[in-house]
Amino acid sequence: MRVVIAGGHGKIARLLERELAGRGDSAVGLIRNPDHVAALTAAGAHPVVCDLEHASVDDLAGHLDGADAVVFAAGAGPGSGAARKDTVDRAAAALLADAARAAGVRRYLLVSSMGVDNAPAAGTDDVWAAYLRAKKAAEDDLTGRTDLDWTVLRPGRLTDDEPTGRITLARSVTPGAVTRTDVARVLVALLYAPDTAGRILELVGGDTTIADAVTHA
Repeated sequence: MRVVIAGGHGKIARLLERELAGRGDSAVGLIRNPDHVAALTAAGAHPVVCDLEHASVDDLAGHLDGADAVVFAAGAGPGSGAARKDTVDRAAAALLADAARAAGVRRYLLVSSMGVDNAPAAGTDDVWAAYLRAKKAAEDDLTGRTDLDWTVLRPGRLTDDEPTGRITLARSVTPGAVTRTDVARVLVALLYAPDTAGRILELVGGDTTIADAVTHA
């Protein structure tokens, strides 16, 4: 399987690239900064420099040639302001959807976040509120505007702990934490589970193996 990952230098993206490479799959990581080429290569991915905030649909579609699936794991990241939450977390996700359609790539996995269904509470930090709104808008665009075979994954609080391989995965789960490695492994399992298309799934650590959780999601 050939998978193109937007946000290829992020922690989850690099873990996903390693997981795919370990299976013998091909991972293509889209990155904005050419300084990250070596890190992606070390993760077993093929790095492609592409600034999602400035690329056209045609430019991006050209990088999706031969792909079986795309994964949006990009984010404006810590230290970015509210404006970039919109241009990356929302607009770049929509751009990837349009490019996937143009390139004939049906499968699209969107890494979102728990908590986006509810309006930010009064007093919420402005940037965090913008992040939640951008993630929800990206979901709404993907699920409401496109005809792709999408799956939205909403992880809980992310940690760098050792993976447990045991999770809770459902349309709605009690808020909690999940390791980034387990998120990456769930993404791989979803890529190989086409019957999960059309579903929004929340993810936290739990007691069920990843394979069983994805099968029964």
